Amino acid sequence: MTNMMETAQAELRELLMAALGQLVAEGKIPAEPIPAFKIEVPADKSHGDLATNIAMASAKALHMAPRAIAELLVGAMRFDGTYFSRAEIAGPGFLNFFVETSWFADTVQAVLTEGADYGRSDSGKGKRALVEFVSANPTGPMHVGNARGAALGDGIAALLEWTGWDTQREFYINDAGNQVEKFGKSLSLRYQQLCSEKGQAVIAAYPGDDDGVADAVYGENGNTDDFPMPEDVYLGKDIILHALHYYQQNGAALADVDEATRSKALSAYALPLNIEGLERDLRSYRVEYDNWFHESTVHANGRVDWVIDELTRRGFTYEQEGAIWFKAEQFGADKDFVLRRANGIPTYIVPDIAYHIDKLVTRGYDKAINVLGADHHGYVPRLKAALKALDVDTDRLEVVLMQMVALLRNGKPAKQSKRSGKAIGLVTLLEDIPLDAARFFFNMREANSHFEFDLDLAVEKSSQNPVYYVQYAHARICSILRTLREEGLYTEGTSLRELPVGETPQERELIRHIADFPAVIAAAARVSDPSRITKYTTELATLFHKFYDACSVKNAETPALRESRTDLCRAAAQTLRNALGILKIDCPERM
Repeated sequence: MTNMMETAQAELRELLMAALGQLVAEGKIPAEPIPAFKIEVPADKSHGDLATNIAMASAKALHMAPRAIAELLVGAMRFDGTYFSRAEIAGPGFLNFFVETSWFADTVQAVLTEGADYGRSDSGKGKRALVEFVSANPTGPMHVGNARGAALGDGIAALLEWTGWDTQREFYINDAGNQVEKFGKSLSLRYQQLCSEKGQAVIAAYPGDDDGVADAVYGENGNTDDFPMPEDVYLGKDIILHALHYYQQNGAALADVDEATRSKALSAYALPLNIEGLERDLRSYRVEYDNWFHESTVHANGRVDWVIDELTRRGFTYEQEGAIWFKAEQFGADKDFVLRRANGIPTYIVPDIAYHIDKLVTRGYDKAINVLGADHHGYVPRLKAALKALDVDTDRLEVVLMQMVALLRNGKPAKQSKRSGKAIGLVTLLEDIPLDAARFFFNMREANSHFEFDLDLAVEKSSQNPVYYVQYAHARICSILRTLREEGLYTEGTSLRELPVGETPQERELIRHIADFPAVIAAAARVSDPSRITKYTTELATLFHKFYDACSVKNAETPALRESRTDLCRAAAQTLRNALGILKIDCPERM
């Protein structure tokens, strides 16, 4: 795929090397190897479209002053038939280069030719990546942090796809271990309460009103005198509703069985429903997973026991007070940790180690990316230490740690949905704000930045709302193109090389930014940072508005100029669609 900025940089490098060769042949500089030098886009575009430090970098090798080298290079360079029009020397020897009209024309043409594929590259071609994100505990509904993780992880996966990686999205279901036992215990207690005389009275008082039953049993804090609950259980109303629905379908069939049987039966009933709910809610958020990996898999296939046995066989464990410890410090972790407790039960990290071996060894992904909460900061080096001890290449594992989200309404912390009055989670968040706003806002900051989500701003229809601002730019372009069509002024098809492209500073600045798009995607994919895309679209919208305010399209001085600017509008709209498409955000044609 086309990357006009990369093309210009490659051509400039060839021009520089050709000029150096000519200078050596003429005896003006010695035949010495040229050290590495940079070609980059200047921060200040008035200094040119590209700049290089080649004269500074080669001064020592050539035993010459940087400015003298720069002057020789400018004199030896030939720009005929290239994308460059001229060069200028700045300061002690920096070289600034200016592209000519053909580069601006070819940039716009590249967008129009490649359309929905503009910005794609194949740097990851032939490689496989697995992005695991959200992986919310299936024992309850998803919270706001999960909403940020979903938008972030989905964006990272899309960036990898745009750069050629064969990418899959995965949800890791924690359907084993302590949290599932706690889930079963919670369900069992609520079920027994509903089967009791007081529970039957509540059910009778709210015929056909499941939420009414749940509210009455829950009370104000989920632990009332009539329906007491211990501290080590889940107190959500969803637990009450699961127990109630099981009761409605099966009556008191589990009332007199032993605790283990009752808990297991209720978990077997409720967990699949919760997982189904997670999948449904995430799909409504435009997140589709390729794989739903069950933690129980690595317990059932023996890989959990294998991890402990293999680390022991290699001499990397020791026993202390009946527990088996891993020598994690030996492999770079902050401290050793327990693999198997004295009661014989593995700790939570052991199935995670087995799961990552499954990712990187059994399934052989070239890269595995985990999006985790910032509270996993200490967990990551311990996980990597165990993988290193088992000869797994941890460079193939990337962990993106995501900071907390604070929801604000009227400048104050918001804890409940304005519409439903319920605690704000993923589902209730989408009751209060548009889906596009959620996906955009959650990708406005780097993952490791704390984020204050302004719920009022997210619904505001003004330029202060960044997603509205960007979508409005696209709608404005569509309106311009519609008007041109309706008035018979819309034309296309003339070679852009034959049109006056980039006549004004505003046009050139907009085209330069459009040309940056493939490099922005590549960089964002490289560092797993979708926020670079939201920043790019905001700047693209700003540059388009500046262009349109300064340069008339409909009333351009000549038909050729009108067609050139029409094509530029089309290219800007396409680039906006592609950028927002990476984040699965709509581009409305009317607003």
